[in-house]
Amino acid sequence: METIDRGLFVPDGNSAYIDSPMPIGYNATISAPHMHGTCLELLKEHLQPGMHALDVGSGTGYLTACFAMMVGPQGRAVGVEHIPELVASSIENVKRSAASSLLNGGSLSLHVADGRQGWPEQAPYDAIHVGAAAEKIPQPLLDQLKPGGRMVIPVGSFFQDLQVVDKKLDGSISIRSETSVRYVPLTSRAAQLQGF
Repeated sequence: METIDRGLFVPDGNSAYIDSPMPIGYNATISAPHMHGTCLELLKEHLQPGMHALDVGSGTGYLTACFAMMVGPQGRAVGVEHIPELVASSIENVKRSAASSLLNGGSLSLHVADGRQGWPEQAPYDAIHVGAAAEKIPQPLLDQLKPGGRMVIPVGSFFQDLQVVDKKLDGSISIRSETSVRYVPLTSRAAQLQGF
């Protein structure tokens, strides 16, 4: 997080370093720094050099860039976001950051896609982070998690828990709640843009 300047990833005029979520347009937000730190801490053993990571709801590209720095040029960091304008601006954000060489080298990529479907082209993933709250954990994301891998996902509607999902080597799943959280919903593009 010290290597990737959050100031490059928040809309102009916002105080980038205040510990709170911020709107980034399109009824989306960038999480508070402490939430990014929490998720990176929960995933750090699964973000080692050479590993593959998926960031669902990649928004401004900030956390995807952090993942890319951790997995390095031999790894793979993939961000998916269903708002094309956010993907376009996130690519520009990353180009200005310390992760630009990883974007140019192809180990970091950002795509327009429905995050609930993941990004099967680069699966399986050692680490999956979901930046919006799901009513229940999407099956495609469980399927794309590598045995031995970990997913961090907020689950719930009004009351949400940050859940840590571990896929054991035999393919079985264990889930524990880390903390109560408040995220925007993981939804369709049409539902997200309603009233925007």
